[in-house]
Amino acid sequence: MQASRRAELQAKKDKIEELRRLKKAREEAKLAAATAATSPTPPRSRKEVDDILEEVLGRGPRLSDGGLGESTPPMASRPESPAISGLPLPSLGRGALSGSRGSDVGSDIATPVENTGSHLRFVVDFVDVEQELFEFPQKQRVVYNKEIQTAPVETEPTGPSEEEIRQRLLQEQEAEQERIRQEKEFEEQNRQLDKEIEEELRDLTEEERASIFIAPEFLDFVETSSKIVERALSDAYDYIRDYTIGAEVGTDDSEGNRVKRICAFYDEQVNKNRSITDVDWSPKYPELSVASYNKNPAALNEPDGIVAVWNLHMLERPEFVFHSQSDVLSVSFSPFHPNLVFGGSYSGQILLWDTRSKHLPVLKTPLSASGHTHPVYTMQMVGTQNAHNLITGSTDGMVCSWLVDMLAQPQETLDLVHSGHNKTDEVSVTALDFPDNETTTFWVGTEEGNVYQANRYDRAGSKAGLNQYDVYRGHAGPVTGLSFHPAAGPVDFSDLFLTCSVDWTVKLWRTKGAAKPSTSANTITPLYSFEEADDYVYDVRWHPNHPALFGAADGSGRFDLWNLNVDTEVPVVSTVIGTGRAINKFAWECKDGRRVGLGSSDGKLYVYDIGDMASSKESDWIDLQRSLGAMAGGIGQGTTMDGDSRK
Repeated sequence: MQASRRAELQAKKDKIEELRRLKKAREEAKLAAATAATSPTPPRSRKEVDDILEEVLGRGPRLSDGGLGESTPPMASRPESPAISGLPLPSLGRGALSGSRGSDVGSDIATPVENTGSHLRFVVDFVDVEQELFEFPQKQRVVYNKEIQTAPVETEPTGPSEEEIRQRLLQEQEAEQERIRQEKEFEEQNRQLDKEIEEELRDLTEEERASIFIAPEFLDFVETSSKIVERALSDAYDYIRDYTIGAEVGTDDSEGNRVKRICAFYDEQVNKNRSITDVDWSPKYPELSVASYNKNPAALNEPDGIVAVWNLHMLERPEFVFHSQSDVLSVSFSPFHPNLVFGGSYSGQILLWDTRSKHLPVLKTPLSASGHTHPVYTMQMVGTQNAHNLITGSTDGMVCSWLVDMLAQPQETLDLVHSGHNKTDEVSVTALDFPDNETTTFWVGTEEGNVYQANRYDRAGSKAGLNQYDVYRGHAGPVTGLSFHPAAGPVDFSDLFLTCSVDWTVKLWRTKGAAKPSTSANTITPLYSFEEADDYVYDVRWHPNHPALFGAADGSGRFDLWNLNVDTEVPVVSTVIGTGRAINKFAWECKDGRRVGLGSSDGKLYVYDIGDMASSKESDWIDLQRSLGAMAGGIGQGTTMDGDSRK
């Protein structure tokens, strides 16, 4: 490579020398041509003219006086004439004038002039002859004007100097050396990389494999990637469906008339020997639901309480699993922070988990008298995005208000006491709910079966705490569920709420106006009682979109859908869920309410689709108003009913 480079440089030098030589010769020729064109022709001398004439005339003897003598003067005669007085004359015939171009000599060349004695003297008479001897080049006429004084001369660009060529050669040599050095470094790096690859491809020992398998980075990678694969594999779409064949017609025996089962979430490793205690849906991600579980008596090394977040696109295992040191009895997604999950435990602690963190809670309340000391069966988030609180109720008769980012102690505490209790003044709270767009006044269901109104703060005409005078009396057993009507329509039904109890009934109530509290004992009876259940009714919920639709779940595993505009005696749909085990809690999907999640005591979370029953029309609100009027006329509000009465 070096020899070829040297030969290339030598060829460049030779080429530059040849160009210089050609350029110099071209400049000299150009200068000579310019000099010949501009210099005038010098005049010829007399002698040169005579020499030319002699050469043309044949170099004959000059006719002079000395040539002929005084006695023999020159004479002229015609060509080939005889001599006079015995003296020959020079021949001036045509041969001597052969160089002429058509000019003839006159007939008399010599004319006698004198005659002295015996000799006759002639005088030569010359004849003027015009003859072109040579064609001389005409002198070039050069004309100058005021604008142009010199002829333009085109100059070619001069080539690089010798010093520039030397510098260029040095730079090329340095670049060549740098390229060679980089190639050597690249080859060295390739050899080093090949060596490292060979070392990495060697077989790992058992200790090295074990250390990789237990590494946190490896476990996180497997956890994340396996979830993605399972979501794709759990897609229910049939990729090999033949659309040329008629659709199969068939129904599932476990499905109701217009209720379709979507899936059932269960993981043997996580949910074995556990029961679901509460259910909720994510307000941001409609495919995510959460369920809380109690302890597994057969597994002493597992955590007592578990919260599992399930994904409709991954059926085999939960998306997230959170742990608790005590049974988790209530659970809720934060409506303002989709990554946060709140839970209430059997020990009275409030726990906060974050889906971006690990299994353990990121915040939890201490086990102290400043918070709850009894099981927390109910919780609800109230407020707005910028100002919200978590309200929790416990069987110790205390309602607490918590800030999301500070669970060390409650922001507010409210002791619910009633002087009419037989044994203790405390009211054991088992259910709690706020009316729509309300953050101060709420209603609680208790263990003795009564429902009370309470205020978080002092209001005009009422003090903070439990309303001592208004008692919603109608159930004969502990209240297990309480749900206010969602006010989202042309008619305001926010004063309606439903309760369920272990007395096998679901009751419809109308609240007494909070603006005019009672000043004496006042018993409020239910507006209507639904007594179709054959077991404990564990939960009841209004539908979020349809004004007249609500659901109820009981201990026999039956899920009932009631439409007050259709029938108030029997449910429009009644479905036995799963294996017939008790349904402890259920929750409607937050978006459109088409899906419902039902938590069973067998540890499975069932998801059902109610179809078109979730859609409502404008006339449904007017029809519900008419139906409520009919129910109030049949069993008017204010009448006394005990829990075992039948319609």
